[in-house]
Amino acid sequence: MKAAVLHANDDLRYEEYPTPRINDGEVLVKIKATGICGSDIPRVLRNGAHYYPIVLGHEFSGEVVEVGKEITTIKVGDRVAGAPLLPCFKCEDCQRGSYSQCKFYSFIGSRTQGSFAEYVKLPERNAVKFDASVSFEQGAFFEPSTVALHGLNRANYHGGEDVAILGGGTIGLFTAQWAKIYGAKRVFVFDIDNDRLVLAKKLGADVTINTLDSNFYEIAMDYTNKKGFGFVFETAGVDATMKLAFELAGNRSSVCFIGTPAKDLIFTPRLFENMNRKEFYLTGSWMSYSAPFPGKEWELTAHFFATGALKFDESLIFKKMPLSEIKAAFDMYKTPGTVKGKILLLNDA
Repeated sequence: MKAAVLHANDDLRYEEYPTPRINDGEVLVKIKATGICGSDIPRVLRNGAHYYPIVLGHEFSGEVVEVGKEITTIKVGDRVAGAPLLPCFKCEDCQRGSYSQCKFYSFIGSRTQGSFAEYVKLPERNAVKFDASVSFEQGAFFEPSTVALHGLNRANYHGGEDVAILGGGTIGLFTAQWAKIYGAKRVFVFDIDNDRLVLAKKLGADVTINTLDSNFYEIAMDYTNKKGFGFVFETAGVDATMKLAFELAGNRSSVCFIGTPAKDLIFTPRLFENMNRKEFYLTGSWMSYSAPFPGKEWELTAHFFATGALKFDESLIFKKMPLSEIKAAFDMYKTPGTVKGKILLLNDA
């Protein structure tokens, strides 16, 4: 088969690669669409891969073309999204359903062969079926959607509160949608890009605020009668939004960091004291899994995509490119600000 093989830092080649051979309990999936995740960028461009050569890619959908022995829930022809985590299922964390904390895990697309290829194999439980009304392109967005929903679960989310979403990227926009589906009083999306804020409105956000505006904080607090927000979800992983979360949080509220920081983060004592004074609950969120594996995050994404309550818009996609042009796709990330949204790679083989 053809695959995009990373041989060294920024050395990505579309070339022949062995087609995976499935074992008992596994399925072989022909990749139809796969997205470039923010975590793939440092793996390719900043020497971040675990080893070389490697085939990356973990946000994907496709069609099942072969099933191994003992398969009971998946058949050839099924449309599936791939849950990329491969936990050990034996350690203490796995036994209590905390699969994201497994210390002995593997991961499709970072530790084993991923979806930047014609085919990928995965265990039966990692193949999440979806309805024929859901496109393969939409199926490639299952993983970011589940990351967003997992964040709500970690924050013990409930409806009836004003919700602040910090960051209007793919995960932020899905977080906003999940907050609406589960009964938010109002959802506010904060970002510095007006195009992303327009998309947030299209996908159901009640209020959008550009944080480049000099009085954005006063505007936000006026909406809440100076009380702040009942839930704050930080999805960008940058200094400004992680600090802003501490300022926007209301008393006894819940703050969840879904975004992953890439640089040192320094809080002043006065800013950090917000957590003490407001007594807000602060938690992190990592990946997107719960028991029974892969979890309700994946089951509910399939359900709400099929019903249309979880919206998919072409504007979520910055550019569609054939997998064979993956090198050019990653080259775009070398110029900051060029890529706004998801680059989706389509299997043109």
